Parts: sequence; structure tokens; C-alpha cells
Amino acid sequence: MHSLFTFHRILPLPPNLSCNRFPFCRNISVSAGSMAMSDSLTRNSSYEAAVSSLSSLITSRTRTDASSLNEQFNWMFHYLKMLDLDGPVSQLKVIHVAGTKGKGSTCTFSESILRCYGFRTGLFTSPHLMDVRERFRIDGVEISEEKFVKYFWWCWDRLQAKTDDKIPMPTYFRFLALLAFKIFSAEQVDVAVLEVGLGGKYDATNVVQAPVVCGISSLGYDHMDVLGNTLREIAGEKAGIFKKGVAAYTVPQPDEAMSALEHRASELGISLEVVQPLDAALLNGQPLGLQGDHQLVNAALAIALVRTWLQKTGHEDLISLDCSDNGSLPEQVIRGLTTASLQGRAQMVRLQDDDISPSEVVFYLDGAHSPESMEVCGRWFSHTIKEEKQEAPFKDLRQILVFNCMSVRDPELLLPRLFNTCAHEGVQFNKAIFVPNQSQFNKLGSNTAPPPQPQQVDLTWQLTLQRVWEKLLRSEKGDNSAVFRSLPEAVDWIKETARRNKSTRFQVLVTGSLHLVGDILRLIKK
Repeated sequence: MHSLFTFHRILPLPPNLSCNRFPFCRNISVSAGSMAMSDSLTRNSSYEAAVSSLSSLITSRTRTDASSLNEQFNWMFHYLKMLDLDGPVSQLKVIHVAGTKGKGSTCTFSESILRCYGFRTGLFTSPHLMDVRERFRIDGVEISEEKFVKYFWWCWDRLQAKTDDKIPMPTYFRFLALLAFKIFSAEQVDVAVLEVGLGGKYDATNVVQAPVVCGISSLGYDHMDVLGNTLREIAGEKAGIFKKGVAAYTVPQPDEAMSALEHRASELGISLEVVQPLDAALLNGQPLGLQGDHQLVNAALAIALVRTWLQKTGHEDLISLDCSDNGSLPEQVIRGLTTASLQGRAQMVRLQDDDISPSEVVFYLDGAHSPESMEVCGRWFSHTIKEEKQEAPFKDLRQILVFNCMSVRDPELLLPRLFNTCAHEGVQFNKAIFVPNQSQFNKLGSNTAPPPQPQQVDLTWQLTLQRVWEKLLRSEKGDNSAVFRSLPEAVDWIKETARRNKSTRFQVLVTGSLHLVGDILRLIKK
């Protein structure tokens, strides 16, 4: 679904909306021309129609060679010209962030700090959890349906008219990046914070040729089918966002990854500064808005990016962000770091149900999907439930794992990291549940394409995940794990179990996939 792949269309273009949805236009004879105009007006007023058209760009992916990737990436420059966005994009004051894990959090912290300084901010992140509009935030709020529809059709109609067999319609993520550029330029943001979708060198966001500052968050093994099999190869792809004359920052990395980053920076003649984790004492006793000790790394990177952005854009008059000056952080920085929010990353949500107390079932949501992030997730979950046990003891505490991951990932790498990290902290799951994602049937969260009936779902992959887990337990398959045909069935089972055990708090860790986290949020938040 990202810009590094070759593609094959798998969804048809949406059908014309029926006039029967609008009673006032029934039984009226109109000419072909006026009917076409009516269809256009109906289409352009419908958010569902925009989402349906967008879904037609979702594609299957296959690995391709570098020359083909380069050709596809170069199409982005043609798309900008088709949309008359090449000029406006060159004027955007961009913070550009790549990485394996933590890049979304780093972007979120950066945006929040600059918003607290009074700047008009635009934030582009991926993926979304429940609604595609989550990817586009203006001043910290996802774009409205009305504005999304307006900007969507503005881009869609122009591209439909100008693309052809040589330069086809942009694929899903490329279109979203173009839409972000249109939104941010039209909304006249002071700063555009862009999270790379995948990799860096050929990512759609890398069409920005002169960002103000670049950052690389923690690197690890992910998307190896596309980015390479070694940390050096992966880091080289991420370092593709570095630009000559543009300051670059990163966090402590494995030696192999750091060597590749430094090599690329040296080729461009730029300095690469390594930022150390933030000292939590500088927050004056307040917790970061995004939970987990690992967020101190992302917060420090965000501070460095914001500091350079302020310097390079002529705002030296604002208070220094250098913590070493006087051992403190400006109030705006502390407020930005402690109020930042990003769904699906170390997030706690209590179940809302008429028959169950909110304290009896708590979901711990983290979209970790790489071996390194699995370890971080396990550590966060273990520490958090230990703290809760001290604050509000229950007669009984039970830990449940709800897990799924994409079939391109290796559960032999993911599940042991989670299992061993939790075990090291003294946490053992009473039950592990493996389920298919709801969103695998509906990529954009629209209500127009319901998933198939549970009996039609292929559970081969989930059974594979279960076998990996049971092997970790060194036990035969039994009551300690289960495969459910759907996520709603699994949630219903958790609810029913909670109703039968009123004195027990169920602590449910949901991880392995951001899509799975989004599905859970959709279910429990209604």
C-alpha cells in the first residue's frame, strides 16, 4: 500500500451513486448532460463516495527492482505539476522523519510542541486506525469530512483528467501524500510535519526536496521484503531522506545502522547529530503524553528537530530548547510533550459496557509489529500492570493477549520477543487469543463493504500463530490459547468471562498490528 511497490488493481472504481437516495429528484426527466452534472454534484457531496474512490487505489504489492522504483518515484514530480503543487510544496517548511519505530511518535511530539508555541501546524502520519482522515491533522485535529471531500475531489478530478497509460493514477499512499500537500498548502500551515510511509529514498513524501530538518528514529528489522535483509541496507533506504545542506538528527542506533547513516551524511557533506534520550526529570514530574520509557528517545529527537526548525525559519527569539543551558525545558516544550496524543501507541482504554465495571476490563493497545517494538511493548505492558496492581489491587488479575500480524512478518521473531520480555518481568498470560483483522476486508474503515461471515474466514494463519505460541509455552494446545473466527467473537468472549468473574480485572494486551488495534478501537468505542 506504499509507494515502493509495483501494483495491480484489485478493487473496481465505485459505481455512480443512485438518485434514489435523494427523494426530491425521483421521477424527473433530465438530459444526459444535466444527469452527468447531477451525478457529479452528488458524488462530490459524499464522503462515502470519496472513500470508495480512494479504495480503488489500494493495490497488492510485489517487490521490484531499483530502476522501476526510481521510475515510479519520479512520477510524483509529474503528479505535483499536474496539480500545480510543485510551487506550493517547495514553500512548505517541512520536518521530515523516517525510521522503523518511533517515527510517528516523534512527529506527534514535534507537532505538539510547535502548536504550543502558537504555530499553525500540519501533521501527516500513517497508517490510520479507524478513519482515513486521521492521517491529516491541522492544529492537532483531524481534518473535517467537509474539507476532506473538497480537497479529495480537487486532486482526484485533475489527476483523472491528466494521467494516462504512461503515467497512471497514483497508487494509494502516493495519492494520500499528494492530498496532504494540497491540504497543508491550502490551509496555509506554518509547519508541515511529514512521517515517511515506508523506507525513505523512494517514499512518496521524499518528493520534498528542501525540508527544513530531517530525523531518523530508531531502526530495526521491518519490511525486509522491500528494504533489504540487513540493518545496513535498511538504514541506507531510510537515509534516503537526507538532503544536501539540510541538518539531520538521529538517536542511538546499532553500529551497522549508524555506519550506514553516517556514510550517507558524509556523501552529502552534512553533519549527523545523535540525540540522547530525554531526562524525565526535565518534565517537572509530569508524564509524557505518549506512554512508555522508550518515548523519552522520541521526545528528545523531537526537541532537536523543533529547535533546528525554529533556528532555520527565523524564530531565534523564542526560548532556547537546549536543556544543557540551565537544566530545564521551556514551558511550551513541556506542555507539548505532555499533551501529545497518538492512538494505538501504548494506549489504555477501559471497556464501556452496561453489565461490566470500566475497571474490570482494560485494553492495552500497541501497534508493535517488529521484533524490537515487540520487546518495547512487552516492557511497557509489564511495567504498567505492575504499577496498577499497587494503586488499585483486585482480588485477582488475569492477563490476556489478543494478537495478529501480517503474514509477511515472521511470528518466530515477534512472539518470542514479546513472550520472553513479559516473562522476564514476571508476567505470564492466562490466555492468548489469535484472530483475523476485520480491516483486512475493509481497508478504509468504510461501512460499505462488510466482512464475510465468520464461517467463511480462512484461519490457517491464526492457527500457525497459535502453534508458535504453544511451542513457547512448551505445552500441548489447551486452555491457555484459542483461535477465534472474528474479533467481535473474541471481544464477546472476554466480556462474558468478565461477567462471570466480577472480582477479577482482565488486562488485555492487543498488539501485532496497527490494523488490529484500529479494529479493537472501532468495536469498544462504538
